[in-house]
Amino acid sequence: MNQKILFTLCFSFLLCFGIQAQKFGYVNSTQLLMEMPDVKQADSQLEAYQKQLISKGESMVKTFEANYQAYVAEANTGNLSKVQMQNKEGVLTTEQQNIAKYEQEVQTKLIQKREELYKPILAKVQTAIDAIGADENYTMIFDTSQGALLHANSTQDLLNQIKAKLGI
Repeated sequence: MNQKILFTLCFSFLLCFGIQAQKFGYVNSTQLLMEMPDVKQADSQLEAYQKQLISKGESMVKTFEANYQAYVAEANTGNLSKVQMQNKEGVLTTEQQNIAKYEQEVQTKLIQKREELYKPILAKVQTAIDAIGADENYTMIFDTSQGALLHANSTQDLLNQIKAKLGI
C-alpha cells in the first residue's frame, strides 16, 4: 500500500515540476521581410544590377540585328558566294547562341546576387527570432507565411517583438 502512495506522489511530482509547459509563438516572415528597410534596399540594388545586365543583353541583340540586316542586304545584291554566305550565317548563328547563353547567365547571376543580398538579412532575422525564443522560453515559433499554422492566439504573434529587436 505504501508503495502505491509513494509511486503516486512521485508521479504527481514529476507531472507538476518535471514537465514544463510548452510555449508556442508565430510570425509571418513574408510580412516581416516586406517591412524591413534592409530588404527594400536589397531589392533596389538587385533591380539596378538587373538593369545593368539587361542593358548588355539588349546591346548584344542590337548588334546581332544590325549584322543580320547587313547580311540580308548583302545577300540580296547577289555579291556573296555560297561559301561567304555560309561563313556569315555561321557568324550569325554563333551570335544567336551567345545571346541565348547570356540570357541563361543573367538568370544565374540574378539568383546569385539575390542570395548574396538576402543572406545577411535572413541571418539577422533568424538571430532576432532565436533571441526572442530563448529570452521568452518559446518551445517553437512557427512561420505563418508557409501555411503551416491552422490556429493561433493573436497574443502569440511575435511580429512586433521581432521588428523591435531588429530596430524597425
